[in-house]
Amino acid sequence: MTRILLVEDEANFGAVLRDYLQMHDYDVTLQEDGLAGLAAFRTQHFQLCILDVMMPKMDGFSLAKEIRQINSDIPIIFLTARSMKEDLYQGFEIGADDYITKPFDSEELLYRVKAVLKRGDPHPKSPQEQEIPDHFSFGEFEFNHRLHQIEHKGEKIKLSPKEADLLQLLLTHSNDLLPRDKALQKLWGDDNYFNARSMDVFISKLRKRFRPDARIKIENVHGRGFRMVVPEES
Repeated sequence: MTRILLVEDEANFGAVLRDYLQMHDYDVTLQEDGLAGLAAFRTQHFQLCILDVMMPKMDGFSLAKEIRQINSDIPIIFLTARSMKEDLYQGFEIGADDYITKPFDSEELLYRVKAVLKRGDPHPKSPQEQEIPDHFSFGEFEFNHRLHQIEHKGEKIKLSPKEADLLQLLLTHSNDLLPRDKALQKLWGDDNYFNARSMDVFISKLRKRFRPDARIKIENVHGRGFRMVVPEES
């Protein structure tokens, strides 16, 4: 049974969400503030976190950062009563897998939980996917996809799992077009608005990673996708 950590400071609302998810065969632990949520995460094993943003003692974004320090791969869904773009972008920067603005109905949450968990399920790789290398050398950089790590002149830089997957996909299409819809379907499982904005944030983060080597660029191909420009081997 999938175990979910739900951290929601509105007790009645949290209980409704917990009971609804439990009706659909999820094992849900409910905590009512960020510190209690962090304590639960440190002592128990979960496959998904659902975090309210505005909470006492520790807000959802701060809690997510602490959780990412413990487990960088666990999916996180944020719940918020606010729809400010700044909140949305902050959630993306932390590595949100989904972001739901209140009010919403329980069925919508259930759908999003299933979608996020499905993205994280290990699926057998096709023969074509098995041929994708885990290690790339380009410009001044080395990239190890398995370790989620790039290296530049001896400095090792850790990437988030989503950054690493996106970079691997870009590099397999280096100096060629990576269609936007292909990347969204492969890495996010859906090409909806939320996922498209999330991908744009990760593209921006990767661009910053490669600033030390001006020859490496990730170009927008208007209306079509992205092209990662890397120096051709001589």
